[in-house]
Amino acid sequence: MYAELGHLAVVIAFIAAILQSIVPMVGAAKGYAGWMDAAKPAAFVQFGAVAFAFAMLTIAFVTSDFSVKLVASNSHSLKPMLYKVSGVWGNHEGSMLLWILILTFYGALVAFFGKSLPVVLRARVLSIQAMIGVAFLAFLLFTSNPFERLPFPPIDGNDLNPLLQDPGLAFHPPFLYFGYVGLSMTFSFAVAALIQGSVDAAWARWVRPWALLAWITLTIGIALGSWWAYYELGWGGWWFWDPVENASFMPWLISVALLHSAIVVEKRETLKSWTVLLAILGFSFSLIGTFIVRSGVITSVHAFANDPERGVFILAILIVAIGGALTLYAMRANALRSNAAFSFVSRESALVLNNLLLVVATIVVFIGTIWPLVAEIVMGRKLSVGAPFFDLAFTPFMVALAIALPVGAVLPWKRANFKRSAKPMVGVIALSLSIGLLVWSLQTGGRMLAPVGLALAVWVIVGALVDLGTRTRMRQVGLNAGLRRLRNLPRADWGKAVAHIGLGLTIFGVSAITAWEAEDIRVAQIGDRFEVSGYTFQFDNVEKINGKNYTADIGTITASVDDKMVATLRPEKRFYPVQRMPTTEAGIHSRLNRDLYIAFGDQQDGGWTVRTYVKPFAVWIWIGAMVMALGGLLSMSDRRLRIATSQRKVDQ
Repeated sequence: MYAELGHLAVVIAFIAAILQSIVPMVGAAKGYAGWMDAAKPAAFVQFGAVAFAFAMLTIAFVTSDFSVKLVASNSHSLKPMLYKVSGVWGNHEGSMLLWILILTFYGALVAFFGKSLPVVLRARVLSIQAMIGVAFLAFLLFTSNPFERLPFPPIDGNDLNPLLQDPGLAFHPPFLYFGYVGLSMTFSFAVAALIQGSVDAAWARWVRPWALLAWITLTIGIALGSWWAYYELGWGGWWFWDPVENASFMPWLISVALLHSAIVVEKRETLKSWTVLLAILGFSFSLIGTFIVRSGVITSVHAFANDPERGVFILAILIVAIGGALTLYAMRANALRSNAAFSFVSRESALVLNNLLLVVATIVVFIGTIWPLVAEIVMGRKLSVGAPFFDLAFTPFMVALAIALPVGAVLPWKRANFKRSAKPMVGVIALSLSIGLLVWSLQTGGRMLAPVGLALAVWVIVGALVDLGTRTRMRQVGLNAGLRRLRNLPRADWGKAVAHIGLGLTIFGVSAITAWEAEDIRVAQIGDRFEVSGYTFQFDNVEKINGKNYTADIGTITASVDDKMVATLRPEKRFYPVQRMPTTEAGIHSRLNRDLYIAFGDQQDGGWTVRTYVKPFAVWIWIGAMVMALGGLLSMSDRRLRIATSQRKVDQ
């Protein structure tokens, strides 16, 4: 019964989406107020129906209803409850339903909180959002029905992919989808602006919160996925440049560019056409990511489906959405031109440079991601593009971005005197170079990435702090008055500084772990002792345990320095009998200054393959990402956006 009710709810949502995509758009063109107002209840109905369908599917998983094909294929009665719930989106059909749920949720948010929006713009935005919903609800109904019944249900299910049975994977996809799908909102605002042929400061204020929300959740989602790969896969890395990793990274880069470009539109009403294009590209890369994950064109641990029929359907959606939006952009871009002028040395120019670096970096990642597919289709050759290419081609743009960031932040709008504006940064330059030189002189045989990366990290972090001090004129007014001004700064200014500090912390973590990591691989017997980077490790024992739906060999390895024990690590080698698949759970002992990391491999010659790493400052990669997300949240909490937008509507 649950499955039939869920399927009916999806059909109702599909009908509501069709009505929402047509009626408000016609009403906006004809000036029919009642037709435009129909967008709000339609958005609520669409979201409510999809939420009900998602709840029905969740009940089927929680109750282990194996008469539902999706449950039988992706669950098991012995699976822990957390993974029964996360199993709802740990597959193609269920994750697509979650994707649509978040899409309709964003539409409902605009309907509920969009009272300050002009009626015509709101109607068009909700109509375009519904058009996306129509496409993906049709995809769900006609190619990926999550409620399909089995005529002869099995006694038990096939279990969830063991790699997905992890808390990180329970929360990583929902955050990613909130980011992916959140960019649909900026896309809808961009296309609506193109239809009516006007973009102004108020439009930028309306777009920024949605771009911020998408960027924040994408940041958290990517960080959770990186942390999961770090401790679960046992390979010791935190980023692999996997095509699906890249598929989430490209929208993130574009959303960063969009946030900075929207600021220029809001403050100076220039770069309007460029900002609209970025809003279109952000969601376009999200759609490309959906195609990569669900079309079968690539093989990845992240991939959900490899059905060509589904791939063709998504490709059609991609072509219509991206092609239609870019065609409309080509027709209307001239109408968005601005006559606002700014000098070569100005905040605007710095933000343009920021955008160019981010977009070119995105193009580099995109080319590296799709090149193996292009080579196979065009030349019939199987090629692999891995970390060496991305590190060499992508890193210079990020270095340039980090160098430009603090200086650009202190430049005034429209016209700047570079010497006067950059004067507060002279001390930061000296400090950064001094630290870089100190690290270079102290390390013995290390890579240049460490001194360069640490110098950049200090430059970005201290530069953000100096920017805050400059805004409060702390030198001129004194410490007490400066602190009062600092406390009263708008939250958006605090958010910008905190996000930049988070970026600096991540640069620090990436540089340190890449340059100074120590690795040891050996076949170890119980009782063996070995040394890695100043730590002595002793392999004490291995015990077998029976988990709820797996068996595991758990090792105990103690780490000591000068015969003083500092950590006990318990790496695991698990085996899931239903899917007959092994997994690795690394034993990690984390401190702010280093991670001790041990992973079990296969059993050999009476011993175990043991991979041991000492990873300096690894945890700062994820601390930096969360600090960046915190900066975004601080910016979102700034009420000036909503107050200014409401005032703009009153003034009009």
